[in-house]
Amino acid sequence: MQTVTLGRTGITVSKNAFGCLPIQRVSPEYAGKLLRRAFDAGVTFFDTARAYSDSEEKIGLALSDVRSKIFLATKTMSTTVEGFWEQLHTSLRLLKTDYIDIYQFHNPSFCPKPGDGTGLYEAMQEAKAQGKIRFIGLTNHRLNVAEEAVRSGLYDTLQFPFCYLASEKDIALVNLCRESNVGFISMKGLSGGLLTNSAAAYAWQASFENALPIWGVQKEEELEEFLSYMENPPSMDDPELRAVIEKDREELIGNFCRACGYCMPCPAGIVINQCARMSQLIRRSPSQNWLTPESQAMMEKIEDCLNCGQCKRKCPYGLDTPTLLRQNLEDYRNIVSGKVSV
Repeated sequence: MQTVTLGRTGITVSKNAFGCLPIQRVSPEYAGKLLRRAFDAGVTFFDTARAYSDSEEKIGLALSDVRSKIFLATKTMSTTVEGFWEQLHTSLRLLKTDYIDIYQFHNPSFCPKPGDGTGLYEAMQEAKAQGKIRFIGLTNHRLNVAEEAVRSGLYDTLQFPFCYLASEKDIALVNLCRESNVGFISMKGLSGGLLTNSAAAYAWQASFENALPIWGVQKEEELEEFLSYMENPPSMDDPELRAVIEKDREELIGNFCRACGYCMPCPAGIVINQCARMSQLIRRSPSQNWLTPESQAMMEKIEDCLNCGQCKRKCPYGLDTPTLLRQNLEDYRNIVSGKVSV
C-alpha cells in the first residue's frame, strides 16, 4: 500500500483519502456505510468543512468510536475571530472529538498572517495552544494566495486543486510544498466530474510522492474503485492510461469551468457552475442525463443574465464566465435541435 506523509505534520496515511463534501447529499445511514467501508479498507484521512452542511455530523456519527485511529481535517470560512471560535466549537461538537488534526482556512481571498489586523491567524495559534487543533492549514483556488501561504512558513498544509489537467505552475506549487516540508492535499482530482477515468486520475496522483488526493465519494461503486487501487495501484507506465491523459489534456486544458462554485449564488438564479461547463459534461457523460426538461430549463435560464459581472469578478481562475455561459447555451441549443451530435 502506497503511503504519503504530509510534510512537517508527520501524518502518514494511505495515498487514498476520503473527501467528505459529497456525503452531504446522501442519507446519514448511507454516508455511515461509505465511511465505515473506507475505514475498514485502510482509509484513515477524512477531509470535510463547516460549510458542507451536515457532513461533519455524519462523520461524527460514523467514526467517533475509532477517533484515535483516524485523522480529521475540517475548515472554517469565517472572516472574524468570533466566527472562527463559533465554527471551531461547532465542528468539534459535530465531529464528536476534542481535537482536529488539521484545521484549515477555507479558500480565503488573502493569506492570513499574524499582525494583519484580522486576528484570524492569532486565533489559529490560540486554538493550537489550547489543544483544540494540531496543525494549521489553508485551502485555496488562487495560485498567488497558495504560493504566499507556502512561502510564509506559517502553514503546515496546503489544499489546492490538482489533477492531470494541471498547469506547469500548479506542478511547481506541489514541488514547492515538498521543498518547504508543507503537506500537500490534492482536491478536485477528477476536476469536478469532467475526468471520468479514475485509474488515470489515481496514477497521476501516485506520480507525485508528496500529494495526498482526497476523492469526493458519494456512491458505493465509486468508493470500491478507489479502494481497489490501494493494493493494485494504476501506473503512469500503462500506455493506455497515458493515452487517456493526453487526450483529456488536449480537449480540456485551459479555459474551462472547474465547478468550484465561488461565483455562486447568481442574482439571476443561473446555476453557473453547471451551465458554464455543460459542453464538456454533455460530451463526457451519458448525454441523456443532461437533456432532460429540467436541464433544458436550467440552461435557458442563462437568458436572464443581468450582465452584472459578479461571477467574473469572483472567479479564482480569472475566467470570462458570462462569455462561457453564452457559448455553452449556444452549443447546448445546437445539440438539442440536432444541429450538433454528441
